[in-house]
Amino acid sequence: MTTESPAQAQLDKIIEAARRLGVEIDEAEAISWLAAMSVRDSGGDVILDTRSGVYGHRASMLDFSPADLERYRAIGQIVGFADRPGVETALALSGSAAQSKIQTHPGDCDYFERVNIHAASREEACRILAQVMREKALEAERGDTYRLIEIKFGTAPRDVLHGERPLKRGSNLTWKPDEIRSGRIAVKRPDGTPDEITWDDASADPGWCKLDWVVADPARESLANASNMLDATWESPDGSITPLDGHLDGYFQEVYLEADSIPIFSKIVRNATPDAIDDYVTELEHEVEKYLTADINYGKAAKRMYNVFRLTGRYVDAVYVRELFNEPAAVLYQVGALIRTVDDAINPNEPITLGDATKHVDGLIVAVAGALEGPEEAEITRSLVRLRALLEAADHGEALDREIEGSRTQLMNLVNGFFQEQLEAIPTIVAYMSRFRGRSAAPSA
Repeated sequence: MTTESPAQAQLDKIIEAARRLGVEIDEAEAISWLAAMSVRDSGGDVILDTRSGVYGHRASMLDFSPADLERYRAIGQIVGFADRPGVETALALSGSAAQSKIQTHPGDCDYFERVNIHAASREEACRILAQVMREKALEAERGDTYRLIEIKFGTAPRDVLHGERPLKRGSNLTWKPDEIRSGRIAVKRPDGTPDEITWDDASADPGWCKLDWVVADPARESLANASNMLDATWESPDGSITPLDGHLDGYFQEVYLEADSIPIFSKIVRNATPDAIDDYVTELEHEVEKYLTADINYGKAAKRMYNVFRLTGRYVDAVYVRELFNEPAAVLYQVGALIRTVDDAINPNEPITLGDATKHVDGLIVAVAGALEGPEEAEITRSLVRLRALLEAADHGEALDREIEGSRTQLMNLVNGFFQEQLEAIPTIVAYMSRFRGRSAAPSA
C-alpha cells in the first residue's frame, strides 16, 4: 500500500478547495511544476532556453511562454538601451510580462535593464548615466506607435515644491518630456521663491531610474504601458562593481531577452550578496503587508505572495495562487490597467498619434463581456461605452477623467473582491496573511 506524501495530501486539499470555488487546477500540470521546482537544476539556478535565446532564474523560466516573444523584443527596441563604448546592457522582461505562461492577461509591458558603466570614478559613471538616459529619452520621445510619458531620474537636492506637490530632499524626481528637453524642472522653495533643478543636479544622485512609455500594437488594435526600470552599476578600473543607487537588484523575476548578454549579467550578479534571495523576499513581504493593511489591493498582494511562495518552498500554495491568474475574473486586472493606458495615451494639447483609442476600448468591452455576467457586466460596459463616446467626441476634459476613474474604480473593486475570496479560502494562505494583518484572520463567510 502506497502512503500519500504530505505534499500530495496538501495538494489534494488545495485542488478540492479550488473546485468548490470554481477554480480549475490542472492536476497533471501542477504536479509537473511542483517536481520542477523541487529539484535544483544540475547546472545552477540560471537556465538558458537555446531555442528562443532567453534566459533567467529557473523559477522565472518555468512561468515564461515565448508565444509573444517577438512582440516583446520589438517593444524592447523602443524602451531598451544600446551598448556603447564603456556602457554594456542586459534587457529583461519583468512583472507579469515575464510570467506570461500563468498571467495570460498581463496588465503592462514591464522591462528591467542592467546598465553597467565603466568609468574612472562614481561621479563619472553618474555623468555617463545621465547622458545616456537623456539621449534615450530624446530619441525615443515619440513615434507612430509610442510616446514617452515620463522618466524617474535623480533625487531632489533640497526641499522644494514641484507644482503643488512638496518634494523633500532625497525624494525621487519625475521628469516630463518638455522638462527633459530643457534639462531643468521649475520648482519653488518652501517660502515660494522660484527655483529650478537641472539635469546635471539630478545626476549627482541618480536614485531610482525608470522610463515610462505608452505604446500601440496596430495588429491587436490595443495600447499598453511599457516601462523600463534600470539597475545602473559602476565598474571601476579595478573591476569592482558598485550599484549607483546603493542596491544591487536580484534576478529572481526577470527573463532576459538576448543570450548575448549572459556575460554581462553573470559579471554583475556575481556581486550579489549571499542573502540575495532573502533580501528579495523581505522586499516582497513589505509590499504584501502594504497591500493587505494600508493600500488594500488583494490582486497586487496575490502577485507578490506567489513570488514569495515559489522562492521559499511553499510550492503547493504557489500552485494555487498561480492558477488564480488564469481565471476569467483576472482579466479585469488587465482591463483596469489598460483603462489607465487610455488616460496616458491621450493629451489635450496634441492629436492622438497612437492609433484609434476607440478600438482599444472596444477590446476592453469584449474582455469584460467574457469575464462577467449580469448587472456587474452591464454596469461596467455602460461605463466603457460612455468612455468610448467621449473619445469619439474628442472630449478630453473633466468628463473623460471622471469616466476613466469611475471605470477603473469599479473594476478594481471587483478584482479586489475576487482575489480576497479566493485567498481566504485556503487556511495556509490565511495563516500567512495574518502575519501582516496583525490579527488572526478568518476566512470570509
